[in-house]
Amino acid sequence: MSDFFNPAWSIYVGGVTVIGLVACLALLIIAARRRVMANDNTTGHVWDEDLRELNNPLPRWWMWLFVLTIAFSALYLGLYPGLGSHPGSWDWTSVGQYEREQANARAAAAPIYAGLGTQAVPELARNRQAMMIGERLFANNCAACHGSDARGSKGFPNLTDADWLWGGSPERIEETIAKGRQGAMPPMAAAVGNSDDVREVAHYVLSLSSTAYNPIAAARGQAKFAVCAGCHGAGGKGNALIGAPNLSDKVWLHGWGEGAIAAMVSQGKTNVMPAHAERLTPEQIRVLAAYVWSLSHSTAPTGL
Repeated sequence: MSDFFNPAWSIYVGGVTVIGLVACLALLIIAARRRVMANDNTTGHVWDEDLRELNNPLPRWWMWLFVLTIAFSALYLGLYPGLGSHPGSWDWTSVGQYEREQANARAAAAPIYAGLGTQAVPELARNRQAMMIGERLFANNCAACHGSDARGSKGFPNLTDADWLWGGSPERIEETIAKGRQGAMPPMAAAVGNSDDVREVAHYVLSLSSTAYNPIAAARGQAKFAVCAGCHGAGGKGNALIGAPNLSDKVWLHGWGEGAIAAMVSQGKTNVMPAHAERLTPEQIRVLAAYVWSLSHSTAPTGL
């Protein structure tokens, strides 16, 4: 609780906590001093003619359990954060606990990755143990977006084919996993022209991959495609250096057809691949890159 935007809140929270503990202790003391009432030890309340409410003292086991609870709470607040911004004598934080657990996990896994991080990706792709490890790394870190079979879905690339937005070499795959990627297609409707111009450009893009298109509209859209050629190239082959997709194949990340392409030209799109350098060790990234690379290359893992 060290992120209060005003020190007064820390004092307020700490004060309420201490007052609560003191109030519980005071309640116990008052209850312990109560004595059995004179006469029949009733409070005077009667229900159903003969059901009387007694005023017996608290059971001692209950009272001592309450005392232990208060003592434990006071000890806990002294050792751990809880009294406002007070860090506790043990200086425990959830971030520190997480970092220690991560360090312990990496130390325990270090022998498993010993020697794997120095091998080339194609060599690792033929290593059965490395591929088993890579499969688990992929399931834990990549499958949520790319699918358990790595075939992706709309907006998430298929990793089993030969189409790579940022390049499919082992080095580029490692770089993508470690640093992440951010691809941005800016809205180009204003640069292309009106809605008819956008539609004609969409048909020209369809013609690049010999997908069903309107030849008249495509012919008109060829000249207007010049504003797109800066990223995708004059022939629409794309540019892996900036993540511009190849428009001349039949791979469509965000849908195909006149409507989908026109919407992309008009509205643009931003896709983000998160960086994993802080989550995975360099050895894990190397093994994971080898697994991803193997999905689109014929390899024959060998046993150890």
